[in-house]
Amino acid sequence: MKVFLYALSTCFYCQRTKKWLKENNVEFDYVDVDLQEGEEKQKLVDEVLALTGDAKFPVVKIGGKHVVGYNEEKFKELLY
Repeated sequence: MKVFLYALSTCFYCQRTKKWLKENNVEFDYVDVDLQEGEEKQKLVDEVLALTGDAKFPVVKIGGKHVVGYNEEKFKELLY
């Protein structure tokens, strides 16, 4: 199952999410949206807005679903 994380480099919960995914041996790709520039940054913000209706982070896409914020129970529910 494909896992993708939209994060901010300075966000505590984004860092916790990365750590949790690594500790649970979940392969994932991620992007720190705030470190991107110009059109790429806007494209990523637009993707988050389309998924969630808001610009909240972290956003974890797991398969065809997503989790907004750090929520171990939801991660487990969608991963296992």
